[in-house]
Amino acid sequence: MEWTRSLRQAINYMETHLLEDIGAEEVAAAVHISPFYFQKGFKIMTGLTVGEYIRGRRLYMAALDLLAGDCPVIELAYRYGYDTPESFTKAFSRFHGVSPSQLRGNSRKIRTFLPLKITIQIQGGNDMDYRVEQMEAFQIIGFKREFAYDSSFQKIPQFWDEFNAGCSRLPADAAETVERCMIGEFGVCLEDMPGTGKFHYIIGGRYDGGAVPEGMEVVEIPGALWAKFTCTGPLPGSLQSVNERIFKEWLPGNPDYEFAMDMNIEWYSAGDMSSADYESGIWIPVRSKK
Repeated sequence: MEWTRSLRQAINYMETHLLEDIGAEEVAAAVHISPFYFQKGFKIMTGLTVGEYIRGRRLYMAALDLLAGDCPVIELAYRYGYDTPESFTKAFSRFHGVSPSQLRGNSRKIRTFLPLKITIQIQGGNDMDYRVEQMEAFQIIGFKREFAYDSSFQKIPQFWDEFNAGCSRLPADAAETVERCMIGEFGVCLEDMPGTGKFHYIIGGRYDGGAVPEGMEVVEIPGALWAKFTCTGPLPGSLQSVNERIFKEWLPGNPDYEFAMDMNIEWYSAGDMSSADYESGIWIPVRSKK
């Protein structure tokens, strides 16, 4: 249950350091989890990004401080990490639905945002459809972009929509590479970009050594032991469901494996992605705990 315990410790750390300049990287370091998987797992487990959780807790505590006395807005702004009273008031109004001055006159408008409680029920996590396989290093060619953790769940699907819509307008050499290398077979979350709150993602296929068209990149996938989870059903639901089960069931209850490096691969088969029997997969690099 190390993963569950680490999440609880992370929440305790955020609560203890709520008034300090902290973000996902500082929290992940405090509980000894890679920022890559910490931020991904936190979102799946809680429905919130780390930034959303810290921001929500600060704005709730600011509202309590506001109701408790005559604390000036400028003081609250600086106490809770905002550069100006105007930016604080804007965030406060968006979160609570009323401005600080309006809340003072109507405490019932406050939006409650209490510390999270992490509870896990192990429900057959080890019965999930997966296999563990050693793979040699290989290369992927495709279209690479950087994403912020706080918006990646919305932005990556938009990236795929752009890719699918733009394939018919690609230059001849790029279009030929897309077809030859089956670009779109993989969606790969790559390394963290330390200090930025961002990571790289590539829509790609297996690189065969040919010319690299303008706008494309080649990335190396290291040799590793991979846990390959099978997803069956229409997208994105089947993929999202398995991803959630990995973090909520498989990882907390698995005595044999843990994440090995900051990367994961989405695999997509050819076929109708809306079909009930469509197959896709999630590949995660792992290492033995023993």
